[in-house]
Amino acid sequence: MAIQQIKPLKKGDTIGLTAPAGPVTKERLEKAISVIKEIGFNVEVGDTCYEHYGGYLAGTPIQRANELNSLFANHAISAIFCLRGGYGSLHLLPLLDYETIKMNPKLFIGYSDITALHIAFQQRCDLPTIHGPMPASDLVERDSFTLESLYSILTEYPNVGCVENPQSELINCLVPGIAKGILVGGNLSVSVSTLGTPYEIDTKGKILFLEDIGEEPYRIDRMLTQLALAGKISDAAGIVLGTWTECSSERYADGFQVEDLFKSIIAPAGKPVIFNVRAGHCKSSLSLPLGLSAYLDAEKGILSFGEQNLAN
Repeated sequence: MAIQQIKPLKKGDTIGLTAPAGPVTKERLEKAISVIKEIGFNVEVGDTCYEHYGGYLAGTPIQRANELNSLFANHAISAIFCLRGGYGSLHLLPLLDYETIKMNPKLFIGYSDITALHIAFQQRCDLPTIHGPMPASDLVERDSFTLESLYSILTEYPNVGCVENPQSELINCLVPGIAKGILVGGNLSVSVSTLGTPYEIDTKGKILFLEDIGEEPYRIDRMLTQLALAGKISDAAGIVLGTWTECSSERYADGFQVEDLFKSIIAPAGKPVIFNVRAGHCKSSLSLPLGLSAYLDAEKGILSFGEQNLAN
């Protein structure tokens, strides 16, 4: 399986903006377009960015899938930004033209619900993607760290190097060890939702990245246990745990916290594990290259990309 080669962006390139999941307000959309232009890129806005369907979707599944297919086929588009997450990306998986996507590789950026698309593109098209901030949510409320991390990966791709948290945020070791493999995953809830489908996440020999937001520990317990029972944790070469915003227990104040679950469900597999990588639903967020080969030294808190790093 050969990973697709993708060109980095340069000033003046055109970014296609699409809404594969939830809708946004006109005000949010206008701000999102302004942010992309501010950092030096042109924008082609897809029709789904103006759509509202069923209350929580940006257009019908066919509308959203067709637009994504068209953006990949359009040679004037250098990268594709997902406007926001929410819910709805799973609808698109059986409707996408994976051959066209594979033949027209380009940078694809998003996270949260967009995890479903990351997984499908990597497994069906050998297409690496970027787990990064979305214009209508994160970039509208951007901070300098988030913007710099995103801009760096867009313009220097695939020369990502070593992942570095914001100052004062340590990358912690749960299980020591060294692992090498392609980085996969994203949002825990969405990753679990692929199990038992033709688009089930494959973690065999890979480094699995997981994060989530707004989930009670007992629900995270259920999802991590399901991943473990499906062999996805034992199959992985290593585990990278991101941020778990608003995942403290409100119902069971004296009960398990998220870190307890990492120790009881993930650690027993004996794979190298790091946590508190600041990527996901958090302010000051890293952009991560999914689908690229990574080197993980858990004891040292190192996650790096690039051939010079993999040779360590």
